[in-house]
Amino acid sequence: MAAAGTVLLANAGVFLHTTLRGKLRIWERELDRAGLQGNEQLLDLGCGRGAVLIAAARRLPTGRAVGADLWTRDQSGNSPEVTLANAAAAGVADRVEVHTADMTALPFPDCSFDVVTSALAIHNIPSPEGRYRAVDEAMRVLRPGGQLLIADLSPNPRKYAVHIGQGKLRSLGPGYWYGGPWFTTLLHVVKER
Repeated sequence: MAAAGTVLLANAGVFLHTTLRGKLRIWERELDRAGLQGNEQLLDLGCGRGAVLIAAARRLPTGRAVGADLWTRDQSGNSPEVTLANAAAAGVADRVEVHTADMTALPFPDCSFDVVTSALAIHNIPSPEGRYRAVDEAMRVLRPGGQLLIADLSPNPRKYAVHIGQGKLRSLGPGYWYGGPWFTTLLHVVKER
């Protein structure tokens, strides 16, 4: 009993760390690595309450951060209004917009964005075909030379890279464990010109 309690407590601690600090630090690092110039158009797929969207908007003083989500009630209070309120509280509301959109059929023209991000969202699509459609849509709306950054549970990012025939993979480490060593991998693609 004591061992089971210790394991549950440790999992809860790791989950809280990832939720409150770890994922934010990791996305700060990944957005810094992306070398944004500040004027990009960025799309965040499955933006939820806006953690990645807002971190990106802070780096885009003359750009735009666009969030897309279906706004399901699987998370407490997940809605466009909450995301926009979070953007306002962070001082970036002037460069953030949100859309209700299915990531397997995005309502944006081809080559509309310089950067497309997604943080633990694509794996929620129930079928492999649907997940591949979402990756195809991300590539469709990405401009040539643009960057795709997808954080997802392993082995999904490797499958996405094989599907599109390009990309580099790296582990995001324990800061992205969500309760245990469930390895989250980042797929980074620079769209070929």
